[in-house]
Amino acid sequence: MSLEFDQLKNWISEHTRDMVELETMLTKCKALAPENGGDGEWEKCRAIEEYLKSAGIKNLEHYDAPDSRVKEGSRPNLIATIPGNKDDYAIWVCAHMDVVPVGELSAWNTDPWTVTEKDGKIYGRGVEDNQQGLCSGVLAALSFVKQHIIPEHTIKLLFMADEEVGSAYGMNYLIKEHFDIFGKNDRILIPDGGDAKGETIEIAEKNIFWVEFHTIGKQCHGSRPDLGKNAMIAGCDLALRINSLENTFNKQDPLFDPPYSTFQPTKKLSNVDGVNFIPGDDVFCCDCRINPCYTLDEVRTEMKKQVKAVEEKYGVKIEMKELQAEESPATSKDAAVAKELAQAIKTVHGIEPKFIGIGGGTVAAGLRSRGIDAVVWSTMDELAHQPNEYCIIKNIGIDAMTIAWMASEI
Repeated sequence: MSLEFDQLKNWISEHTRDMVELETMLTKCKALAPENGGDGEWEKCRAIEEYLKSAGIKNLEHYDAPDSRVKEGSRPNLIATIPGNKDDYAIWVCAHMDVVPVGELSAWNTDPWTVTEKDGKIYGRGVEDNQQGLCSGVLAALSFVKQHIIPEHTIKLLFMADEEVGSAYGMNYLIKEHFDIFGKNDRILIPDGGDAKGETIEIAEKNIFWVEFHTIGKQCHGSRPDLGKNAMIAGCDLALRINSLENTFNKQDPLFDPPYSTFQPTKKLSNVDGVNFIPGDDVFCCDCRINPCYTLDEVRTEMKKQVKAVEEKYGVKIEMKELQAEESPATSKDAAVAKELAQAIKTVHGIEPKFIGIGGGTVAAGLRSRGIDAVVWSTMDELAHQPNEYCIIKNIGIDAMTIAWMASEI
């Protein structure tokens, strides 16, 4: 390691605890999407902007997405730039500002909107998801700015809106309306998933397919099923057929856990109010996570075959509605961002990293689908969306060192 990186590393070690102050300030800002009963991320974004300016990071740009549902009329997306010696590519740290609701308040041991520190951890809603990664990026950037060290490559910190409910006003908006902000060779790091050691680099995601099936039959009295068409029975048959597609799309990929595609019936809506009714209307949903070797068009074709078979068997009508459909290619293990992050982890963490895929969805999918390599990585205990969410303070520092290494050593 160079003397310059030693200087950066030492500064980060000495100032990691400063991020507790930032975490505390951000946790007070209830950055909830309208879908979750909130007014968006503007309060939190302004707090971040003021913090960065006071710390010496003044190159700030807004790419806000119009949203008439919130008071400000838009959802904020903020980019902070720390220019480097070379502008051949930028190193991005992309973190989201929004959080999820607290859930059952009685399950919390502390006030979820007030940071509580204990045994090297801080507790509160959002402290890990995604404020830990956000703070690691800020701390890495400040290690250069505060010491007047110019990074070898430009650092860009992206503070996104709307990740928790689909990213329509966050990353997906930026990809659709401002794609030119990303360079083909940029290194995109998304610190929004990981493991306790910081050894797993996520480079692929299963294709996501959420589908609602609405079965329309004929309601009648429970004693005269011959006069009706039981939508629930038809729906249950279809649910089993959809689940059995795990045997049709059965190729396995060891990058993922589980290594196979999953087709799982999940949400079920209420149909009739009494036991003595044959339901003429039935709705259920499926959450399908499909290995990337299959396209969603292949899955659609097979699902429609099953729908038609059930319609003919029971004499019902079935409407199939797509709630979410996302597919993207994997980032190669040989991509520059994957190799450089792996080297940084070896150097800073002293461990051998592993490449993995996940069944969940991240904002990396949209970037990959447009030909931009992106990786998801962080050192965390994965407390996202849980009560008593916490962040291990030292993880903020160790991940900041990893980011600083990438910006200074390559």
